[in-house]
Order: sequence, then C-alpha cells, then structure tokens
Amino acid sequence: MSKTYGVGILGAGNISAAYLKLAPLFKGIEVRAIADILPQAAQARAAEFKVAAQTPDELLANPDVDVIVNLTIPEAHYAISKAIVSAGKHAYSEKPLVLTLEEGEDLKAAAEANSVQVGCAPDTFLGGAHQQARALVDEGAIGRVVAGTCHVMSHGMEHWHPNPDFFFKPGAGPILDIGPYYVANLINLIGPVRRVTAIASTPRDRREISSEPRRGQYVSVETPTTIHAVLEFHNGALVTLGASWDVEAHQHSNMEIYGTDGSLYVPDPNFFGGELVLARRNGFREVVEPWKHPLGIANWERPEGPPFANYRTAGLADMMLAIDAGRKPRCSLETTLHGVDVMTSILKSAEMGQAITLTTTCQRPDALGPVEAQALLV
Repeated sequence: MSKTYGVGILGAGNISAAYLKLAPLFKGIEVRAIADILPQAAQARAAEFKVAAQTPDELLANPDVDVIVNLTIPEAHYAISKAIVSAGKHAYSEKPLVLTLEEGEDLKAAAEANSVQVGCAPDTFLGGAHQQARALVDEGAIGRVVAGTCHVMSHGMEHWHPNPDFFFKPGAGPILDIGPYYVANLINLIGPVRRVTAIASTPRDRREISSEPRRGQYVSVETPTTIHAVLEFHNGALVTLGASWDVEAHQHSNMEIYGTDGSLYVPDPNFFGGELVLARRNGFREVVEPWKHPLGIANWERPEGPPFANYRTAGLADMMLAIDAGRKPRCSLETTLHGVDVMTSILKSAEMGQAITLTTTCQRPDALGPVEAQALLV
C-alpha cells in the first residue's frame, strides 16, 4: 500500500470499541479521530484509545481523515453517509447501509459525483470459516448448489442491549439488523438473488427490557419480528430464511448449503470463525480441518466461553487497499445495494403478499484466501 489512510469514526456507541481495538491489526489505516453528537461519548472513547475527540462537523472537515466509518443508528445511516461523501471523503458504514433502495441509489450517485468510494459491513463473510466454505463450493465439493436453509432466531435484543429501542424501529428488526450477515454470506457462497417471497408477523407491540440499566422499561415494536422468506438465486438455488426475535429456543443450524453431491453446514455468519461440517453424498459427515486462514484465528476474549475470531475492520482495510490498487472492494457498494434490495424486498413481499423480483444484481465478491487475507494484516 502506497499510503496510510486516516480514519475517522462517527458514532461512539457500543460497536465503536471493536473498530478502535481492531483497526491497528490492519495495514494502511490509522484511526485519528472520533466524533459523536454527544460530546462526552466521543471524549470518553477518545481518551480510552488515545485519538482526537471532535464534533461531527469538525470530523467531516478534518484534512487528516480520508475515510469516515459511520457507526450511527440505522435510520441516520443514509444522511450521515451522504454528508461524508459530500465532504469528499470515503465512507464505510455499519449495516444496513441505507433503509431503502432509493436512498442507496442516491448515495451511489453522490459518491460518484465526489469521486469517492462507499463500503459497508458486514465483513464477517471474509472470515476463515466462511472463506473456506466458499473455497469448497468453488472447487465442487458439494456439486452444484441447489438449495439451502438459514435460521437466525432468538428471544430478542432487549435482553442484552443497554438501549434496545432502535432494534424494533423501521430499518431494524431481525431482517435489517441480523439479516445482512446472512444475506452477505449467501451472496458470497452462491451469488446474486433474482426473486424473494415472504410472510411476516409482529406478535407483540411492546417488549419489556430485561437488561441494565433500563430493566423493567418497555420498548414499542414498529417492525416485524418474525419473518420467513424464500430466496431464489440467479443460479436457480432456493434458500429459505427464517429470522425471528420471538423464539425462546430451537435446534436449527445457522446455515446449510445443499448441493447435488453433498451439503455444507456453515457456522453463524455473524462471526468470522466457527466449525464447518461437510456431508458427502453417502451421508458421511466430517468436521472440516480449518485451513490456516488468519481471519479465522481466535483473538477476542469474552466473559463466558472461549475466545473467538473477531476481525471487524477487515472490510474497511480491504476497501482502502482496493482504492490503492484500483480494484473493486469485497464489501463494495454494488454488493451492499443488492443486499439492501434483497432485505427490503423481503419486507415488501410480506407486506404486499406477493413475490418480488429484484431490480439489482451484483457479482460475487472476490474470494479472500489465506494469502490475500494475510496481505491485509500488519
């Protein structure tokens, strides 16, 4: 990489700590400032990680910042990312990029007008387990992919998040909050989606918070919390997606990919690593020996359970390396917009009661094998 890109972070909430901790692992990027609409929040993060604290306007005007990471709440993503690109800086957003395809197309036009790039999380599909699954699919280990199932279900975010309100607003819910991880990995493994159909429900119009510090308070529910969808891919594969925050317990796998010659059981796309299982045509199942992929190595401690692989910022680092090299980023605007189209079309299908044919498409992101992944790291 020919230069080190200055990174600014806009939004000092929970997720900002992961970006600040993990950015130093990657080449060519350096976090230089953080901003928030709450000055005390920015100042606290800045003191913790020894970067500058600024106001949002100061960050947008900072000449030492080349790219700004948008970590605001989902309903603000479009306006903030547009302000970033309009200031002549590259933008990298947490998911979802925007809440409507129209917002995405407008953001794309603004980025092109200002000759800057836009990228977006999730980047977990770049993790070792998911890239090894991609390699197995590409080498024909399960034959031609024909179907699959995905399940992301729990009893809701109000049981762990300190301020869970936004999870239940339009622009969130299980499809737009957790769905991006699953949709991005399906595009990585199978390719673009042609058509979707779905049904949805909202069993409760308010939910009691059981996490601190707001235990006992209630949040109103303004978006569906149980959604069942079928995705038809351009290659003909049909994948069912069940997403719910109304499930106390279940035994479904996170993701299974079925081919003409076998099946792959893929770990949770919300994480970079995990156990990958391959089932052959004869039904024999084997845990796949993890390859030596640097984004699959456990590096993140947690209060309970063993450490796990966490490499948030990989997508940002890849985007800046791609800008430097003149190639398309793996977490590209094109791929992200297609993902937004998939997810919003699922919600639209449930609302309208009919199948929706997508208006966007994309190419599968380039694979990120061990050698390419190592090239991102310091």
